[in-house]
Amino acid sequence: MKLPGIKQVKNLKGKKILLRTDLNVFIEDGEVKGDFRIKQALPTIKLLKKGGAKIIILSHVTKGRAGGLLPVARYINESFKIDFSREVLGSETREKIDSMKNGGVLLLENLRSDDREKNNDAGFARQLASLGDIYVNDAFSVSHRKHASIVGLPKFLPSYSGLLMDDEVSNLSKALRPKHPFLLILGGVKFESKLGVLKRFIKTADKIFIGGALANVFLKEKGIDIGKSIYDKDVNIKKFVKSKKIVIPKDMLTESGINWDIGDDAIEELKEMIDKAKFIIWSGPLGNFEGGYKKGTAEVAKAIAKSKADSVVGGGDTISAIKELKILNKFSFVSTGGGAMLAFLAEGTLPGIEALEKKKK
Repeated sequence: MKLPGIKQVKNLKGKKILLRTDLNVFIEDGEVKGDFRIKQALPTIKLLKKGGAKIIILSHVTKGRAGGLLPVARYINESFKIDFSREVLGSETREKIDSMKNGGVLLLENLRSDDREKNNDAGFARQLASLGDIYVNDAFSVSHRKHASIVGLPKFLPSYSGLLMDDEVSNLSKALRPKHPFLLILGGVKFESKLGVLKRFIKTADKIFIGGALANVFLKEKGIDIGKSIYDKDVNIKKFVKSKKIVIPKDMLTESGINWDIGDDAIEELKEMIDKAKFIIWSGPLGNFEGGYKKGTAEVAKAIAKSKADSVVGGGDTISAIKELKILNKFSFVSTGGGAMLAFLAEGTLPGIEALEKKKK
């Protein structure tokens, strides 16, 4: 898949670039505590700055999060100067854009403060488009959403992909033509987002290890007592249960009738699969990591980091676990997307990507 990348635009000087990126990071007491997505967004911003563009950043933050995107603006200011508008559309934004110099950067307030963003309102997209000359989508992690800034904006402006978007698509596309043995590891709680991936790779993966609360669904389907353990009641996995490719934990760490983590035997079995694999995809912790049950996730993360396999990992909880172990740079590729990564792996595309491809045609 070859997207129309912003690098192909030869003259950016003085052009007003509407850059959709994802700066929805963890903020506590008005300070940024998780900067992974910010760091991943910087290369495209710096490229546009170097080209002399006027960069207007469109992003969102979880609705209701105190401080909006102002803490993010303050954080980025530690690397280079960035202005901030307390609104998305309005006189303050217009005035700041009119006064921008080449190479300047302006971050607008939370897109999702206006319900028209999530509703993919055409009028809202047109108003956003009036702020710039060129649109760049570098927000892979939200490109599975049919929102105005993702699929609406490209209808009104010349549109391109950013460096991060290109990098995500290039690396995740390797899963569509994987090296073998190919190991898929799925953990976490909700099966809904991972079922599509399971369907997609049941034929191409050599082994699929199911951990986390997802394992409880398989254990229960096999008639194994899971006590009071949480499991997704709304998923039908009957057609997968008998597959010889799917591996469920040999044992679980159980306390008070609840499965909290994969057990020692399961960890060792998974390590053996990791050692044999040439390509690995991992999404979702293998135990209740936030609750302190970290052994399974940590041991598997370290095993993948040491392996010679090409490895692709993603999902907020998975990345948090890896960062805590300080081995983030030991993986071949770490995706900024959780749901977006799973959706791309399941479908081979995303609504935001399709919007760019339509514009190219």
